[in-house]
This record gives sequence, C-alpha cells and structure tokens, in this order.
Amino acid sequence: MTTVLCTGTFDMLHAGHLYYFEQAKALGTMLIVVVARDKTVEAERKHKPIMNENDRLKLVQNLKIIDRAILGSETDKLQTIEEIKPDIICLGYDQKVDEKNLQNELKKRNLAIKIIRAQPYKPETYKSSKLKESSPFEVLKKEWDNEADERWNTI
Repeated sequence: MTTVLCTGTFDMLHAGHLYYFEQAKALGTMLIVVVARDKTVEAERKHKPIMNENDRLKLVQNLKIIDRAILGSETDKLQTIEEIKPDIICLGYDQKVDEKNLQNELKKRNLAIKIIRAQPYKPETYKSSKLKESSPFEVLKKEWDNEADERWNTI
C-alpha cells in the first residue's frame, strides 16, 4: 500500500483543490489530507481563514476521494508527517515550501519520503487568494452550475 499525504488550508474548497486531490490519489492507494490549524494559518498568512478548522476538516472528510483527513499539529508541522510516515508527500503547486529544505528536515527525522509537486488547475480562476479578492461566491456558483458539477458528485 502506498500512502500519499497532502496538506493545506482548504478554505473555500474549489475545483483547484479537487484537482490537487485527484493528482495525489493517483500516486498511491491511500490519501491522507492534513488540514491546517487556524493558529497556523493566522501565523503564516496574517489573517484568519473564512471557515474555522473544524468546518474545513468536515468538508474535506466528506470527499469520497480522501481516505482520511485530520487536523495538523499546532506546534510542529512535521510531527504529523512523522506520525503518519507516508510514502509520498504531494505539495500543492502554490504551496510555499522549499522542497530541498523539507527533504533535509525529513532526513533529520529518519524519514525517507518522496516529495512531488502537483500541477495547477486553471490557476487564473481557481486560486483561493484570487477567489477572496473578487466575488468568490459568483465564481464558485458558476463552477457548481457548469464544469465541475459532475466531478463534485463523484469525488
């Protein structure tokens, strides 16, 4: 069994996130998603997420493609990775993670994990920060009404 781990905030779940999960799931047999804690999001992005961590977790947990979803650690991001020991970490295309630095930190903890960077899905439209800047509900409604409707039902 190959375990793949994804991480993210997943505030305003959209088609870009679904594409990320689809790519990650294709890499293995079990997909585990770590949802960022509110405290972590605030520290890194300097603003609170729109939805709280428990609501974001529930949304992610209810996607059929995901085998398990959990909240990350509030103190040590690598602690969750250390506990799960995935075979692969799939990073989002826009996650601000230095892959070489992450690999070195994993090595220090005796973890040999493959790191793969996912490809974007229409980043000019489906990027959380862009959705927040414009009229996100209009974009998301269009998504539900059109192209992603069938994908949402199967994922």
